[in-house]
Amino acid sequence: MSGPGRLRRIRAGSLTSVLALAAGLLGTASATAPPAAALTPPVGFTADALSTYQTNGIVWALAEAGGVVYAGGTFSGIRPAGSPAGSSTTAAVNFAAFDAATGAPTGCSLSFTRGGGTATVRALAVSPDTSTLYAGGYFNSVNGTAVDGLAAIDTATCRTRTGFTPRFGATVRALDVAADGTVYAGGDFRTVNGTPRNFFGAVTASGVLTGWNPDADEPGRALRVTPDGESVLIGGDFFTVGGAASHALAVTGASTGAVTRAYGASFIPSSAVVKDIVTDAESDGWYAAGEGAGGASFDGRLAMELDGFGQRWRDTCQGATQAVRVHKGVLYAGSHVHDCSSMGGFPNQVRKHLTAQSVDDPALLGWLPDTNDGIGEPVGPRALTVASRSGRDFLWVGGEFTTVNGVGQQSLTRFADTPDTGAPAVPVVSASAPRAGEVRVSWRSSLDLDDSLLTYRVYRDGGSTPVYTTTGSSLFFSRPQLTFTDRDVVAGRTYSYRVTASDGTNTSGPSTAAPVTAASSASPYQEKVLADGADLYWRYDEASGAFAADASESGNGGVYMNTPSYRTAPSAVAGSAALSLNGTDEYVHSDRLHHYTSPSPYSVETWFRTTSTTGGRIIGHGNNIGTARGHTSSISDKLVYLTDDGRLAFGVQSGSTRPTITSAGSYNDGGWHHAVATQGPSGMVLYVDGEAVGTNAATGNRSYNGYWRVGGDAMNNAWPNRPTSDYFAGQVDETAVYPSALTAAQVAGHHALAGTPPGPGGSTVSVAPDEDAYVNGVAANTNYNDSQLASRGTTAYLGYLRFTLPSAPAGQVLRSARLTFRTSSDSTAGSAENHSIVPVTGTWTESAVTYSTRPTLSTSVLGTISGATSVSTDYSVELNASALGGALGSATSLALTSSGTDSLRIWSSEATAAYRPQLVLTFGDE
Repeated sequence: MSGPGRLRRIRAGSLTSVLALAAGLLGTASATAPPAAALTPPVGFTADALSTYQTNGIVWALAEAGGVVYAGGTFSGIRPAGSPAGSSTTAAVNFAAFDAATGAPTGCSLSFTRGGGTATVRALAVSPDTSTLYAGGYFNSVNGTAVDGLAAIDTATCRTRTGFTPRFGATVRALDVAADGTVYAGGDFRTVNGTPRNFFGAVTASGVLTGWNPDADEPGRALRVTPDGESVLIGGDFFTVGGAASHALAVTGASTGAVTRAYGASFIPSSAVVKDIVTDAESDGWYAAGEGAGGASFDGRLAMELDGFGQRWRDTCQGATQAVRVHKGVLYAGSHVHDCSSMGGFPNQVRKHLTAQSVDDPALLGWLPDTNDGIGEPVGPRALTVASRSGRDFLWVGGEFTTVNGVGQQSLTRFADTPDTGAPAVPVVSASAPRAGEVRVSWRSSLDLDDSLLTYRVYRDGGSTPVYTTTGSSLFFSRPQLTFTDRDVVAGRTYSYRVTASDGTNTSGPSTAAPVTAASSASPYQEKVLADGADLYWRYDEASGAFAADASESGNGGVYMNTPSYRTAPSAVAGSAALSLNGTDEYVHSDRLHHYTSPSPYSVETWFRTTSTTGGRIIGHGNNIGTARGHTSSISDKLVYLTDDGRLAFGVQSGSTRPTITSAGSYNDGGWHHAVATQGPSGMVLYVDGEAVGTNAATGNRSYNGYWRVGGDAMNNAWPNRPTSDYFAGQVDETAVYPSALTAAQVAGHHALAGTPPGPGGSTVSVAPDEDAYVNGVAANTNYNDSQLASRGTTAYLGYLRFTLPSAPAGQVLRSARLTFRTSSDSTAGSAENHSIVPVTGTWTESAVTYSTRPTLSTSVLGTISGATSVSTDYSVELNASALGGALGSATSLALTSSGTDSLRIWSSEATAAYRPQLVLTFGDE
C-alpha cells in the first residue's frame, strides 16, 4: 500500500516486464530486441566470486569504511583463498579486517575474547563520519582491554577507543549509529550500564545511557536509524514494544523509543522473526528480512516506505532470509530460498542462497551466484555489505557456508561490478523438418548467473556467419524454448546447425551440431495436431540431451529427467521416434510454469505402450518438477494414469473430490494405444484408440500454477485405483496439450492418421550399440567391458562397437551417417591426434574380446575423429554413408583406432544414457 500522495517510482533500469516471476512473461525471443549486455540491468554485480581470504568459523557481521571491510563472528583464524581448512592459517580471534578490492587482510588485528563461555562478535556498525567502528556481541575483552558486549574501535589506528565502556548484560546482536553519534543496540540483554533496558537500548558516543527505551518483551535482532534521524526501525522476536502489541517489527521514536507505528499479529505471523533491516534514501524505502517456521510463516523480504512506514511489496518465498543490502536500486539478499510458488515462481527445490530484486518489484532478477548451507544451523549467508575501492564496487558476503559457486571457500566471499567473466551455458539444440521447405531449429534458452537477457546466434553447416540472431530472457526456473525456422533449404539435403549464447561480453561454446534432412512434405498426423490448436506438442525425436522441443508455436519446451532412452522403436506415429521410460525416476516436465483456472477447457493427448503390471502416471499437471522427497508435487490433477491391471484412468481434483473415469478394458498388452482426456462445459471424456470409453459430468478442476509432467509424479492415495508405481514403465509418443476440449471427430481423426507416413522426404534414426568394449596392448589377455572405450596407437588401445542397422524406409537411401559420442571425465580422455573409424571384419564379443583375440579390421576408413581435445564433451564424426549403406538391415561392427601416442577415451553404452555413443543415420529420397 502506498502512503498518501506518494507517487510510485518505476526505475528506468528495472526489467520487471521482462523478468516477472510469471513465467509466461518470459515468452519467446524477439529478433528486434536490443543485444544482451553484461550485466543485465538493473543487476550491478557479477556472479563471479573473487579471490578472498576465508575464516575457520562463522562470520555473523560485516561493515565497511573507507574501502576496508570488517568481519566479526565466531572464528579463530583466517587463511588465503584456496587453502584447505587447517592450512596456512593466521590467528584472528572473532574479528578481521580486509582490503575491499583485494580480499586480503589489512593488518588491523583485534582479538575479542571473554573469561568464560564462547566469545563472539554478532554486530558491526560504523559511525557516519567513518572514524569509529562499533562491535557488539558476547565478549569482555578486546586485545586485553576490558569491555562488556560493546566496543568502539578507532578506524584510523585499529585501537579500542578509551573512555567508551558501556556495560551490556548479554549478547548484542544489532547496532546502528545516528548522525549525532548515538549508538543504538538490540540483542538478548536486559540491562545497560546496570539500568533496565529490555532487549533494546542506546548510549551516547561517550558510552552514557540515553532515554531511548522501546522495552520489548523478546530479543532484538535488527535495527536501523531512518535517514532523517527521527525514527529507529527495530526487528526481532518480540510481540510487544512498550506494552503495545507489535510483533517482530516496529517503528520507534529516536529519543524515547516510544512506538510510532506498530505492526499487529496479522502483519507478520507469530512463527516468524525479523533478522535484518536496511534503509535506502534513494528509493525512499526500508527493507526487512524475515525468518519463519513452516509454510504459512514469513521467510522472505518486506519493502516498506519511509514516508508513512506502510508496505510497498512483500516477497513470500520460503527460505529464511538472514541479511539484506541495497545497491543502486537493487535489493540483494542472503537466504536459503527454496520455494517461490506462492509468488508464481519456482516450486520447492534445491536451496538458493543469494538473490536480487528491484527495490520497486519483488520479482527475482537474473543474479544467482550460490553458496552451500555450510556449518552451524546451517543456512549459508549471514551478513552482507557493500564497499567501494579503486573505482569498483564490491558486495561482500559472510556466513557459515563452505563453498561458493561449487568451489571450496569458507564464510567469506565477494563480488564486483566488473569484470564479468562467466559465459552462458552452451545451448541444447534440437532440429526437425516439420514440412516442405522448412527446417525448425529449437533450443532451450541458456542460463547465465548474472545475465538473464542473452543473445543467440544460429550457424548452419559449420559457417562462421550466423544465419539468425535473436535475444531471449531466461531465469534458472524458467528457460523458454527459442526457435528459428530456416526456409532456405532443399528437400533431401542434410543440414547441420549450431547455436551460441552471449551476454555481450562472454560467449558460450557452440552447441553440439544438430543435423536434419529437409523434407519434401509434412507428417499428416503432426499437421492435424497443430491445426487442432495444440499449444504443447512433444514428439520425442531428440537423440540425446535434456531438451524436449515443442513442435507447436507456443515454445513450451520440456526437460528430460534422469536420461530416459531416446529414439526407441517402433514409434506410435509414422515418421517419428518414441521415448522409453524406466518406471522408476525417468520423466519429462515442461520448462515453463502454466496456470490453469477452473473451469477453462483443455485436452491432453499421448500415445503409450507398456506391459507393466504396476501401473503408473502417464501424464498430468502438478505443482512441482523434482523427484527428491519433498520436491515432488503436493498438488496434482488433470491426470491420466494406468492402474495395476492395465486400465486407463483420467481424474481431476474438484474441491474435496476426485472425479475420475476408469476404462473397462486393459491396455498393458504391449501394443501402442492412443489416449485423449478432455474436460469442458459438457464434462469429462476419456478416449482410447479413437473411441470414448467413459464420461463424467464434472466440469471443475483445481486452479493453480504448475507443470506438465509425462512419465511420473507423486500420487495421493485418494486417487481411485491408485497404481503401485507413481512412475510409468513403457514408451510414450506424440504428447500434446490443447486449450480446448477436442471433439470426438477430432480425436478419431488423430487416431486414424497415426499410421499415415509423411510423403517422400528425409528421416533420421539414432541407433545405440548392441555391444561395445575395448582392448589394451599392455594387458593383452584382459577383457575391458566397462563404462569407457579407448583408442591409441602406442601402446595400443582399440575400441569396438556393434550396431544393428535398420533397413532404409521404402523409397529412401542412406544420405548421411555420423557417430556421436562424449569424451569421458578421465583426465587423459581428450586427444589432439586423429582417430579412425574402420569396419571390423573379424568376430568378437563384448564379454570375451581381448588384445590377444582382437578381430581383424578393414583397411578402409569410414571417418576420422579430429579435435576431440576436451574431457566430458560431446563430439560427432561424419561417416561414409555409401560405405555403410550396404550393411543396412544387418549387424555391423566399427573400431576406433589410432597410430599416435595420445589416447582418446569415450563413454561406452554402460555409462549414463545421455553419454552413450550413438550412430545417427539420415535417410532421404532415392
